[in-house]
This record gives sequence, C-alpha cells and structure tokens, in this order.
Amino acid sequence: MKTIDQLNFNGKKALIRVDFNVPLNESFEITDDKRISAAIPTIKKILSDGGAVILMSHLGRPKNGPENKFSLKHIIPCLSSKLGLEVQFADDCIGDSAINKAKDLKSGEVLLLENLRFYKEEEKGDEGFAQKLATLGDVYVNDAFGTAHRAHASTAVIAKFFGSNKYFGYLMASEIENAERVLTHAKRPFTAIMGGAKVSDKIELIDQLLTKVDHLIIGGGMAYTFVKALGGSIGNSLLEADKLDLALSILEKAKSLNVKIHLPVDAIIADKFSNDADSRVEDVNEIPNGWMGLDIGPASVLAFSEVIKKSKTLLWNGPMGVFEMEKFKQGTYAISNALVDATELGAFSLVGGGDSAAAIALFKLEDQVSYVSTGGGALLEYMEGKELPGVTAINS
Repeated sequence: MKTIDQLNFNGKKALIRVDFNVPLNESFEITDDKRISAAIPTIKKILSDGGAVILMSHLGRPKNGPENKFSLKHIIPCLSSKLGLEVQFADDCIGDSAINKAKDLKSGEVLLLENLRFYKEEEKGDEGFAQKLATLGDVYVNDAFGTAHRAHASTAVIAKFFGSNKYFGYLMASEIENAERVLTHAKRPFTAIMGGAKVSDKIELIDQLLTKVDHLIIGGGMAYTFVKALGGSIGNSLLEADKLDLALSILEKAKSLNVKIHLPVDAIIADKFSNDADSRVEDVNEIPNGWMGLDIGPASVLAFSEVIKKSKTLLWNGPMGVFEMEKFKQGTYAISNALVDATELGAFSLVGGGDSAAAIALFKLEDQVSYVSTGGGALLEYMEGKELPGVTAINS
C-alpha cells in the first residue's frame, strides 16, 4: 500500500483530501470532532518532515454555491487547537485566494481551502475543476475514507494529475487494513451483526458476508421483514413488504452455506414512535396491531450477546433499535457492551461507520473495541466487494 511513510515531504506542498464533514450546532460550533482528530496524524507527519499542508474538504450539502452555514471557516478554531498552530484559510478552493495563499505557503504551515462543494463541478467529477485544484500542491494525499466511494473531482479524478506523487494518508491506510482484516484474515468464529432500518440497504453486504461468516445476527427495523416472511405477526413494525421473498432467499442461502442466522425472539414494542409511548416486552412473532417493535427485547439481548462473546472476529453495522430515544436504546447498548467484552477476550471488533459509530460514541465505548470506521457508505461498499474510486485512484 502506497502510504505517506514512503516519502519525505521536506520542501514539498502536500494537497490532502480530508473529510471534515462534521456536525455543527446553530452557533457553528463542532458537536463531534472525531473526523478532524482522525486527520491529525497525517498532517503532523508531513509537517514534521518539513513539508507544508493544503487541506481540502466538503461540509454538508450546499445547494447553490456558497452558504455561510457550510463554510469551512467554522472548522479553523478546532483544527488550529488540535495542531497547535494557526491554520490559514482561503475563502475559495480554486480562485485567486487559494492560488496566492498556496503559493506563499511555507514549510510547517497549514492552509485550509473553502468548501469544495460550493462548486457543482466537485460532485460531477469535473476534470477541469480537478486540474485547478491539482495546481496547488506538489503531492496528492487522500485521507478521506468517508468519501472514497465517490468518484468526485477531489477524491478520484485529481489523482491523475500527480503521476506517481499520490499516497494514502494514515487514516485511509488503517481503514483499508482493518476492513481487509475482517474480509480476508478473519479468525473464527466470525460473526456479523446487521441492524438498521431496511434489508434493501444491506442486501449486497449480507450476500457477500454469507460466504465469509459463521454467524449473522439481524436486529433493528430490518429484522421485522424476516419475522413477517417467516409467518410472524409484526403489528405496525417497519416492513419492506416487497422484500419478503428476498428475506426468505437469504435464510435459504445461509442454510445452504451452514451460516447460523440469529433473529430477535422478543421486542420492546410501543404504541407510537415516541420516547413517551407506552411500551412493553412482547414475543417478536406476536406484536399486536397498532404496536411496533422499536428495540430488541431482553431474551434477544441475552442470545445475541452469547454469540458475540464466543466470537473471534466481529463486524457490526447498524443499531438494534431506535437508540436515539432513551426508552429504546438498551438493545444497542447491550450489543455495544457485548462487543467490548468479546474484544477484552481477544476478539477483533470492527464497528462500521454511520449509526453504529454514532451509537458506540454515545455510549462512550469507542476506545474499548478494536476499530471504529469513519466511513459509513464507503465501508459498506468496500465490504460488498465494490471498487472505491478514491482507493483505485491512488493504486493505479
């Protein structure tokens, strides 16, 4: 793998694609800075070599050009604090401001460019736009795993303008190494835990994993489509009615591959989608009309936890219930703790990005599992066996 360790950046300007797409509150303060923290080791390595750093990122989904709430200038105080130096800012990413500040940048200095997505050309993968960005640096570094599945100008197209002067940053390298550890070097038993709302969102991943895992635990909203397909009564629980046959085919395929599928046996049900709903524990096959399953129940927690604790490799993607609501977070919390217990017993545990990463952060357990991915969609697509444009661009 071509990483930044293979180059001394002394006297060079490194143009780094980072993922600073962080949540901001109404006062434009960062509410979760993990993605910024994840990029710091790469930046510091280049600075310590005697290089200069030019950072580019997107933030949010601006519709029609520049908007204050999506400006990366709001990131400056946090980034400067983490680096221990004053980060410079260019109020454009390809205009005179960016060109002049990049040209004047000295070794040991850091420049952050304005939001790439203020230009529609970024998401379109426009070659002219990518070429303008490329003129700002001597070396291209991609350290934005969260956007590696997008063939955007700054994540994929730009690499062609750097010849062999393109590298993975530390975050990208570690994301790929940890994903590969699960995909190709898994110790057994290997258990995948799938949650979230829809079977259709995870079908390609499930299909891929069935050829690799020993156990597949299915929770969250997607579980009710399986329960219904098997003849259970699920009341008003989440259902993909057009995916019942698909659910049955997954169960059949698992059986043929000798993969043990674990579905919930009970659920915390509620009379409305609300934290103040009436709720109770019910058999997952006997949810009455007017009620919906919003979390796995205690018997399911116990059964799932036992499987997890006996596993040597674990992949978790998707919560067990509506963990954002206090009343329906216990299943997801219990699964998080089971992962921690298994990790302490020597298992390798990879938590997929997105809601799983949000959940384990909410429970303050990120440091007690093996690895928490920063990329939701990117990790899913990598696990599905798809080519990630951001990865291919460096490798080619």
